[in-house]
Amino acid sequence: MNHFKNISRRVFGPAVFFFFGALVGATEPEPVTFCSYNLKNWLTMDRFDPKTSKTLPGASKPEDEKARVVKILAAIKPDILGVCEIGDAEDLADLQRRLKTEGLDLPYTELAHGGDEVRRLALLSRLPIKSRNSQTGLTYQLGDVTMPFQRGILDATIEITPTFELHLLGVHLKSMREIEEADQAQMRRNEARLLRKHINSIFAKKPGAFILAYGDFNEHRNKPVISDIIGSPRTSDTAMPDIWLKDRNGEVWTHFWDAADTYSRLDYCFASRLLHPHIDYSRCYIYSSADFDKASDHRPLVLKINPEPIVRKK
Repeated sequence: MNHFKNISRRVFGPAVFFFFGALVGATEPEPVTFCSYNLKNWLTMDRFDPKTSKTLPGASKPEDEKARVVKILAAIKPDILGVCEIGDAEDLADLQRRLKTEGLDLPYTELAHGGDEVRRLALLSRLPIKSRNSQTGLTYQLGDVTMPFQRGILDATIEITPTFELHLLGVHLKSMREIEEADQAQMRRNEARLLRKHINSIFAKKPGAFILAYGDFNEHRNKPVISDIIGSPRTSDTAMPDIWLKDRNGEVWTHFWDAADTYSRLDYCFASRLLHPHIDYSRCYIYSSADFDKASDHRPLVLKINPEPIVRKK
């Protein structure tokens, strides 16, 4: 392509080269960088201060942690950013403002929640959000008890090009922390089924939808929760195959639990069949740095999505 650009500049002059370049740009849209990241409590809450060994009531995420989050995202430069564990609209505006200061302007946003209105989901985008259908009131039954989908489903569609709409579904399933009200594993399984039901409803309306489900699923890859979300990978047109990501060392873990000294893969991206050919796997990765834990206990997932299908080398 550069060869043709050079010819047009030499033969036709700069004005025609500019026109030719515009046409080339129109036929070769740039890939979009998507990032999924659990920010680890970018919100107001009671926090333990190790310096004083006291609990600080109503405290924000520490400034040094916020600064590190912003530094990581500034390095990734996402066009679309999906986050877990953010607070209210003021917290979202705070993140948005800090990113813009670092040269990352993401003016379009969606904020969603479920039964838990403290830890929310958010989407920030360089491109306009075409439609929104976030699910904030979903429930399920555990015996005689009606339980809320704790964080709900963030649902937003972005028009990447006039012929390519990316349907984004952000989730944060129930944690593995035990609670008195119900079995945490059953809660997570039911939330996964509600996500699958919502995915099926999108396919019913638009069978060829480009769907990306992402977030913190709080589950290991071999568990039924993940199988429920993926569906039947070989026979179903509604399957959502896993996008297998690695860091620069070839490792797949996304979460570090310091108390137990364990590394786990809990964050995922699942893509509809027709979206997979648009994903440039050679440029997708799990962000890696030695001090990632100074920002969050999770590592960001990064995808490169091309509006045109990518020709794979055989």
